[in-house]
Amino acid sequence: MLPFFLNIRTIFRVDRMFGLDPTIVTFTIYIFGMIGIGVAAYYYTKDLSDYILGGRRLGSFVTAMSAGASDMSGWLLMGLPGAVYLSGLVEGWIAIGLTLGAYLNWLFVAGRLRVYTEFNHNALTLPEYFHHRFGTRHNALKIVSASIILVFFTIYCASGVVAGAKLFQNLFSIDYSTALWYGALATIAYTFIGGFLAVSWTDTVQATLMIFALLLTPVFVVISIGGVDDLQSVVQQAEMSAQKEFTDLFRGATIMGLLSLAAWGLGYFGQPHILARFMAADSVHSLNKARKISMTWMVLCLVGAVAIGFFGMAYFYANANTASAALVNHEPEQVFIELSRLLFNPWIAGILLSAILAAVMSTLSCQLLISSSAITEDFYKGYIRPKASEKELVWLGRIMVLVIAAIAIWIAQDQNNKVLKLVEFAWAGFGSAFGPVVLLSLFWKRMTSSGAMAGMLTGAITVFAWKECLPQESEWAQVYEMIPGFVFAAIAIIIVSLLSAKPDAAITDTFEKAQKAYHDAL
Repeated sequence: MLPFFLNIRTIFRVDRMFGLDPTIVTFTIYIFGMIGIGVAAYYYTKDLSDYILGGRRLGSFVTAMSAGASDMSGWLLMGLPGAVYLSGLVEGWIAIGLTLGAYLNWLFVAGRLRVYTEFNHNALTLPEYFHHRFGTRHNALKIVSASIILVFFTIYCASGVVAGAKLFQNLFSIDYSTALWYGALATIAYTFIGGFLAVSWTDTVQATLMIFALLLTPVFVVISIGGVDDLQSVVQQAEMSAQKEFTDLFRGATIMGLLSLAAWGLGYFGQPHILARFMAADSVHSLNKARKISMTWMVLCLVGAVAIGFFGMAYFYANANTASAALVNHEPEQVFIELSRLLFNPWIAGILLSAILAAVMSTLSCQLLISSSAITEDFYKGYIRPKASEKELVWLGRIMVLVIAAIAIWIAQDQNNKVLKLVEFAWAGFGSAFGPVVLLSLFWKRMTSSGAMAGMLTGAITVFAWKECLPQESEWAQVYEMIPGFVFAAIAIIIVSLLSAKPDAAITDTFEKAQKAYHDAL
């Protein structure tokens, strides 16, 4: 039996008195709360630096929670549980790869990038950092990197819109095309108003909500089944019925298949929305503290997400008649939504379902902001109006949020889109195009602008072309694009840099000063 305060449906039945659905009431309160934070952040946003990076004054806790929440989008509560629900624990290799990649990113990139961007003309964006780091006299590197951000982030934003639409569709029983706008507008509102500070402050709230939902739900699924012993029995029965070994981490997996799942971790080194959090921290010391907080949060969330998918598989095997039509009709990404609505008091269900929107909003808002900053800082200010006022730039940034969101909504119109597939492609794009460039720019003094350009283009093109150029029945076509994209990009950077003229003394001097400043700050 579920605990009284979570399960009983005769307490606080405001819906009976006023005709309101408690789940929807709680959900709506959450949305307006986030918009309220965006309004508060508006009054702290004075210039473009505030709008894009919060004035580089985020403390360790907000940095940690914001980095985690902006990383873990709707795929954490929908895509990953859905994959585990469908295929078993073998999909857990994604979580293993992500954990390792995130830790290495915090350890080797976070502090260095914070210092190096400051030494390179206080760069506010990755394209601007690349431009100054390599001392390019032309703007090609800046244009290419900003263009890559816009292409892949528009696809990434579409994944968030899809996740939000499916949530609103399930919760409000409306058609997908209408739900699409509801989900998107909730996020656009506070990003448009408050910029980076709104995104970071709401991320902190959203990260707390996400971990609450991800840890609470699996516990109550196990309790509802009857405990651990009954869970094991149900899983065994499900395995026999489906003729699948859901508990086998290596079931049906090849070496390349496992590497493809674990390779998700490589993507961290090139994700602009995560790297922006490192750049916005107030100091290297804050980042050291933030690493411990963020990694603890991340591990707990990933374990919870995998558990929801795995335990959910057992629950719906034992209670097949309770599964909704969506879940029955091969929509495994809705497993968390269904469990929340079936197992909890409507008020608690509203909070748990808000966690899905929190995951969507936290990442989508950051992606919209980074894309907006690429246009505002790297195109408009760089080439069209170099002397534009701060007020003009901030408002242009807000307008660009709306434009990019509109394109993402257009991409997301196909309700057959899978959240995890969209994220998988965009994640590989950023990881391959930017990951090797970021890593080598922080560790290799000899790297040149030509090498950086070669690496970006090689990584991006490989991601687009890998599966298109190979026969679908080929084993290599099943390899995650991240692996060849990352490897080929790194090779291109090294070869082209060695064939190019050595960087100017001024560039290497700045590199050495930044390196020394980083070590002094430890």
